[in-house]
Amino acid sequence: MKNPIFDIENWREIGTTLAQNKTRTFMTAFGIFWGTAILAMLLGGSKGLKSFMSRNFEGFATNVAIVFPGRTTKPYAGFNKGMPLELNLQDVINIRRALPQIESSSAVNNLWANALYGQNSTNALLTGVESDYDKIFVPVIYEGRFINEADNTRARKVCVVGKKAADELFGKESGIGKEISLNGIYYKVVGIAGQTSEISIGGELDESIIIPYNSMRANYNLGTKVGMFMMTFKSGYAPGDYESTVRRLIARNHPIAPDDEGAMFYFNVSEKFEMVDNLFLGITLLALIVGAGTLMSGIIGVGNIMWIIVRERTHEIGIRRAIGAKPRDIIIQILSESMVLTTIAGVAGISFAIILLAGAEYVFSDDRGVIAFQLSFSQAVSILVTFLVLGTAAGLIPAIKAMRIKPIEALSQK
Repeated sequence: MKNPIFDIENWREIGTTLAQNKTRTFMTAFGIFWGTAILAMLLGGSKGLKSFMSRNFEGFATNVAIVFPGRTTKPYAGFNKGMPLELNLQDVINIRRALPQIESSSAVNNLWANALYGQNSTNALLTGVESDYDKIFVPVIYEGRFINEADNTRARKVCVVGKKAADELFGKESGIGKEISLNGIYYKVVGIAGQTSEISIGGELDESIIIPYNSMRANYNLGTKVGMFMMTFKSGYAPGDYESTVRRLIARNHPIAPDDEGAMFYFNVSEKFEMVDNLFLGITLLALIVGAGTLMSGIIGVGNIMWIIVRERTHEIGIRRAIGAKPRDIIIQILSESMVLTTIAGVAGISFAIILLAGAEYVFSDDRGVIAFQLSFSQAVSILVTFLVLGTAAGLIPAIKAMRIKPIEALSQK
């Protein structure tokens, strides 16, 4: 007997056999088609949803801890509860000295300012930062540069203007090199910046004006005040492991009880990112479970139609055995029909899903970038191979039954 893979007559026979049971073949093929399509759409959709949500955190380091003051919740050292805590530079020095695991850090102060340029004005959040700030909250630089170490060390009167604030002050002109008044003090614009994420620390960067931290201290009489302290940790170190150390260091420098958690807040951003990751892991697992259920219904359909085909072709199989067909040839014939049905329906289902995902990608993408509602090539191949293996396995039992049919018994059936 010829190799069935290269035997044209074999392929014609497979087509004829499947065409004889059009309704059952269509329903089985549709089950496989819908199973592969749903599984592919769920996987691609969950990837797109994760891409859409992750974009909201883009530009913000995932291993950040933010320390900011609160109010005491218990009396201590002669002070009543409800006393506001004010962080200072000594707290920052103590934390940096005690935690060599810190990779980048910045003290931050905020106040509202009236920004003036010529006849144009706007109210903006004036933010004083140190040079590591752009490593923690990565900005988009449209023009110029960000605040650097020399700016902060020398308390230079320079600023970086948020994109929206720059549009209000300068219109379509470039703001680089121009001087603007911030609450009566003039600063030279060295950069125009914006943010990519939806996270705002005090306010959106697009609507803020950034100046060196030491310039803010000197020019607006803030002394050693620190509004908040932001820090990232080196790889392998979790921010949550150092909360107790930071609380202890701050308690030593202020008249607050060491166990007064309300006096200071330690915001561990990495925990929030971990929660988001776990959410998307759950969505992916749900997609796999739902897709697997649909997959199994299609595979069961393949097995059922193969049983029907074997029963209806018992007489034909007997004739094949009588004229010398080997059991292996019978098994290959039956399995070939199962594989062809699964492959065609599976490819169609994946193609349909890719078209819908491409449409979703087009609809949800904007000027901030493309939302990746799409399957990877390896995922598409994995889905198809899984269906092919299980579809072949579903046809194996009917194939074995066909192989065991005795020629005399088969020829006696009508």
